Amino acid sequence: MARDGEARAGLLDTPHGRVQTPTFMPVGTKGTVKGLTPADLRGAGAGIILGNTYHLYLRPGADLVREAGDLHAFSGWDGPMLTDSGGFQVFSLAKTRKISERGVRFASVYDGSTHEFTPELTTRVQEDLGADIAMVLDECPPANAARGYHEDSLRRTARWARRCKDAHSREDQALFGIVQGGLHEDLRRESLERTVEIGFPGYAVGGLSVGESREEMLQTLAATALMLPWESPRYFMGIGDPVGILQVISLGVDMFDCVLPTRLARHGAALTPDGRLNLKNSRFRRDFGPLDPECSCETCTGYSRAYLAHLVREDELLGHRLLTLHNVHFTANLCRQARREISSGTYAAWARAWISRYETAR
Repeated sequence: MARDGEARAGLLDTPHGRVQTPTFMPVGTKGTVKGLTPADLRGAGAGIILGNTYHLYLRPGADLVREAGDLHAFSGWDGPMLTDSGGFQVFSLAKTRKISERGVRFASVYDGSTHEFTPELTTRVQEDLGADIAMVLDECPPANAARGYHEDSLRRTARWARRCKDAHSREDQALFGIVQGGLHEDLRRESLERTVEIGFPGYAVGGLSVGESREEMLQTLAATALMLPWESPRYFMGIGDPVGILQVISLGVDMFDCVLPTRLARHGAALTPDGRLNLKNSRFRRDFGPLDPECSCETCTGYSRAYLAHLVREDELLGHRLLTLHNVHFTANLCRQARREISSGTYAAWARAWISRYETAR
């Protein structure tokens, strides 16, 4: 493993291939990264993608995916994959869920039907989905929750993590633990110690990017990352803006995911080293230059800003697809550059310069 300060560059071996870290995982919520084929993802440089247990459990159902072979076979993606437990989606539905020691009952966002996620069920569902990495069921409290709530929640999460591990039976699937504790360093330490005591091959930092400031997030992550086992993969749940990616890498994070790059694309925005470009802006109507002159993706080498702006204004599906392709390629390439700089021992200076350029342009 190469290191520059706390930033790390390494390799993660999975049954479906080796992942170079640090790596961004495009989110394939319902078994697809919206608008892109598996070939698109491979061409864009995606090393691992994420699937959402909550949505796949409800539609089309884990049994159907298992019957197809697994989520790799069902979706056509033959590379590494991670599935979350669905906990974040459930706990974001505060008005329609009820938490107990057994698990959490909730109403489906699709038809209002009642379901219950337990540690045992979410573990079985993820085994049926067949991802290379599965996540324990955790409770994700809001950032502004009372300290007492965070105390009860992290201890419940640890008990659920033990039940997930006891229920997990696939030897070809890694089960990661999740550290909670809000913005309280002592509670983060307690959660981490409880989770590490159970023993997992990798650990995620959860409960951040849920309403706190960026400064609070980074301070909490910095303290937590220093306590994580050095030899285990570190996963930050929920960051996808370029500056945030570089910041969490500098704190020792190996893996991260977010819907931001693909969601921005569907709203007509492109990521570039000189900030976001909103293709709905009238200044792009007669701009016949490439979207990002420094990018080698199909979108940037084959289409002008003017054409892409036209597609966006007309709400054409091709526009969404081409911008999604670019944003995924851009984010994957940013991680590729970060790995190179870490290996060269120049990451800290490079990241500062990159962030300065991006923020100055905005």
